[in-house]
Order: sequence, then structure tokens, then C-alpha cells
Amino acid sequence: MEKTLSRIQAFLKLEASAGLILMGVALLAMLAANSALASFYDAFLSTNIRIGIASFEISKPALLWINDGLMAIFFFLVGLEIKREVLTGELSSFDKAVLPVLAAIGGMAVPALVFVALNWGTPENLNGWAVPTATDIAFALGILALLGTRAPVALKIFLLAVAIIDDLGAILIIAVFYTSDLSTNALTLSMLGFALAVVLNRMGVQRVAPYVIIGIFMWVFVLKSGVHATLAGVLIALTIPLKKKDGDKALLYRLEHDLHPWVAFLILPVFAFANAGVSLQGLSLADLTQPLTLGIAAGLFAGKQIGVLGATWIGVKSGLARLPEGVGWRQVYGVACLTGVGFTMSLFIGSLAFGADETMNAVRLGVVLGSILSGLLGFAVLRISAPRPTAIPTPA
Repeated sequence: MEKTLSRIQAFLKLEASAGLILMGVALLAMLAANSALASFYDAFLSTNIRIGIASFEISKPALLWINDGLMAIFFFLVGLEIKREVLTGELSSFDKAVLPVLAAIGGMAVPALVFVALNWGTPENLNGWAVPTATDIAFALGILALLGTRAPVALKIFLLAVAIIDDLGAILIIAVFYTSDLSTNALTLSMLGFALAVVLNRMGVQRVAPYVIIGIFMWVFVLKSGVHATLAGVLIALTIPLKKKDGDKALLYRLEHDLHPWVAFLILPVFAFANAGVSLQGLSLADLTQPLTLGIAAGLFAGKQIGVLGATWIGVKSGLARLPEGVGWRQVYGVACLTGVGFTMSLFIGSLAFGADETMNAVRLGVVLGSILSGLLGFAVLRISAPRPTAIPTPA
């Protein structure tokens, strides 16, 4: 139990630091997009990069290499975390999982309904219904970390569990709703790779190289199939062994430990820099109140609060679940606010839902606005409701 708790605390500390870095990188992206550097920023993102052999090639602008390539590694790490939590962690039993599962479901359903309600009269925007359903783990935990020891560990674990289930929901949404025309040949080849990885798992193979080679193969053919390429990362993660016969750390734990700093301090900041550059040129009040921007911002800010808090209240009052030990309703409300910090995941889903630059600027504006308001309110609520640290008496 102590080992598990220390691992969770180390994870939370890493995520919190990454969240603070993401805030700085997002600010840099906005400065770049609204300064004399804007042309260089746009040129960097639109630079075409081609990798290919003979007639077989993958040619994409830098922005899509980041969103399709680097983010596949992020989703690989998410897949590892989900597998570990479901099999051995905070989601491994009904008692542990029921409250965060209910909270996450409410936190995805209500924001989507808020978005649809505000965009019902604008059918071309409805494809973005999933944008406000996401939660950014690193950002949310980074804000919670600012409270220090005044935020109980149980509250941090609850937020982490909700965000992980939210990530699982996002993966399913991407697979089902944001998949273009399918190439059955390419998809079949990718599934053959997945089947081979399953065989390696059953054989107890603990070396990294075979899974990396198969993962790259799967990524290429999932990309060519029309399914979003990041899902290859999730699929290969599910085949990574979680147990080892000789008692040493299994490959899943080693990969999760080794990848986490790279994802937290390189991949996510690069993604944030590439996607958070909101152009404020000519911005007016009308831009803030257009249905797309308002639907995303309101979904994150109001929808997440109502969904997470409401589902948690129903779960507790019905007797299905109980609040974490030492956590009160005001703190649950504060966490509900923090789940409205969508940022990287919301921007990612937005990039799948909308391709046009003008539309994406409205998406970015809504995500940034909703995330900032959610983060500020969540921090204020938790700051007010947290018990003051007990002063240590000085010896006479």
C-alpha cells in the first residue's frame, strides 16, 4: 500500500510540474501568434515534411506531424496508465472506480449538451460537440499543486482518476466519431500487427524493441486506414506486459516511468506551442459570443461543473458511492471546476473536428477562455475550502 501511495504521489508531482510548464508554453504560443513573430510561427507549422520510400509516402505539414505523430506517443502513455489503473490501481474494483466513473460520465455528457444547445442553430458547428468534454490532467493537477499540502492526497487521486477515465472517453469518441473513410486493407494490416503484439504479450516478451517496431508499423497503417493515427498508440499500449514472473518490474512499469518525463516536458509542451497560438488580431466582443466559441467555453466552464458535481452527488446520495476520506462537497465542487481545464485534449479534439484556420481560431479562443475561467474558479474554491496548515510550535 505504501509503495502504491508513493508511486501516486510521485506521479502527481510530475504532472503538477508539467502543468505549470504548459501554462508558460501556452502563453509563449499566444505571444508568438500576436507579435512580429507570427509569420515565422505560421511558417513553422505549415512546413511540409515528407517521409517515404518510392511511391509509398507520408507527407504532412509540421503541425500534423505533431498532432498525429508525437501525440501517438502521448496516447501510448495514456493507454499504459489506463491499463495499469484498471488492472491494479484506483479503477481496479467497483468500490474504487464507481465515483470517478460517474463523475467522468457526467463531466463528458453535460458539456456536450451545453455545446449542442448553444450551436443547434449552426449545424456546421455541431461536429465540435466533443471539444468541451475533455480534461487536461497536467494542467488541472498543476493548478491543484499550487495549494500544496492544503489539498489532501485523496482529492488529488480523485481528480486523477476522473481525468484518466475522461481520457478513455476521449479515445472512444475519437475512434467512433472522428474517423474518416476507412481503408479496410490498411486497417487489416494494422490489426495483424496488433495480433502479433498480443502474441508477444502472451509469450511474456519483456524487451522494448519488438513492441516499438510493431507500434511504428501499426501507426503507419492506422494513419493510412483513415482511423486517427494516435489510436495505434493506445492499442499497442494494451499489449505491453503488466506482470513479470521473476518479480522484477514489468515492461509496462518501466516504459511508463521512462516515458513520463519525455511526454510531460517535451511532447505536451511542443503540442501546446503548436496549437495554442490564438490570434487576437481584430478580436471583438462579437467573436467571444459567437456560438462556436461560446459553446466550447460554456461547455468547459459551466458544463463540467454541473456534470461532475451533479453525477457525484447522485452517486453518493443514491448509496452507489461515497466521497473520498477527508474530502468535502466544497472540495468536490472545486475539482469539478478544475475538470473544465480542457486545453491540450480539447485542442486536439478540436483539430480533428475542424480543419479551417478561421474556425480553429474560434476553437482555440473558446478552449483558452473556458480553461482559464475554470482554472481560476477551481483554484479559488479549493483555496477557500482547504483547511489552513497547522503551525508547528517553536520550542521555548
